Amino acid sequence: MILVRHGESHFNVHYSKTRIDPGIIDPRLTDRGMDQAKQVAEDLGPYDHLQVIITSPYWRALHTAEIIAESLNLPVHVDPVVGERAFFACDIGSPTPELKARWPRFNFADLVEQWWPDSGETHDGIQARSDRFRDRMAAHPAWETHLVVSHWGFIRALSGHEVSNASVVRFNPVTGDSKVFGDAT
Repeated sequence: MILVRHGESHFNVHYSKTRIDPGIIDPRLTDRGMDQAKQVAEDLGPYDHLQVIITSPYWRALHTAEIIAESLNLPVHVDPVVGERAFFACDIGSPTPELKARWPRFNFADLVEQWWPDSGETHDGIQARSDRFRDRMAAHPAWETHLVVSHWGFIRALSGHEVSNASVVRFNPVTGDSKVFGDAT
């Protein structure tokens, strides 16, 4: 499967300069972040075996997934399991009705209105969540056809890689093997 970290968000810009949480809730992509998502879509064009995108419900991931999905003509399924580790203000999400109104073609399935955690998630918590996702995907007969748009913390817990915005990781959930093959920095 392919893992993609969302494009640059307004939170990323402020935090990278100050290392202080700027208090931005569910931040949007910057213009650079949208350009990064377009570049990822272009880079993934030759991967014509991809059949579906699974994305986190955070705005920055949904917008990244939207740009990639439009380019590759893929359906999008929203799954909070691939969300970020709840730690900063940016990890407070937007209510499901608001997201459904913005992305009416996305499959939000049974996403509850407040799908994000109420409090911070421990390292062990995100590791357990990523392990459950890995097991679920390893059991899926067509895991190779999935592209997952996620976040730094989840991708790190799943693959061991600390990736920059719009980075791309090839990940085998059966063996755990992974390789970064696209890095937007």
